[in-house]
Amino acid sequence: MVPEPPPLPALTRAKGELVDAYLAVVDLLGKINPSRSTHTYGALRAAQALVGRAEALREALALMHARGESEVHADTLARALRVLDGERRAGRVTLPRA
Repeated sequence: MVPEPPPLPALTRAKGELVDAYLAVVDLLGKINPSRSTHTYGALRAAQALVGRAEALREALALMHARGESEVHADTLARALRVLDGERRAGRVTLPRA
């Protein structure tokens, strides 16, 4: 039986959107990574989608700024990223070990 993951920390809607958009960008960059991809078509589709996800990331940050959320609270957001498997997902952006 798979253990239940820890709960997400409390986030504002904008911070939740920031985390979601960031992970979407990370996932796409992992698909584009030439050291890990096997087909150009999949990487091309990911690169095309990256534009929209980068815009969503920008909008989440703009919303936070407009609402007066001037601090990022890195520790809280890092916990949220870990709960959402961010370490594994971000690992696909780096070069594989030789």
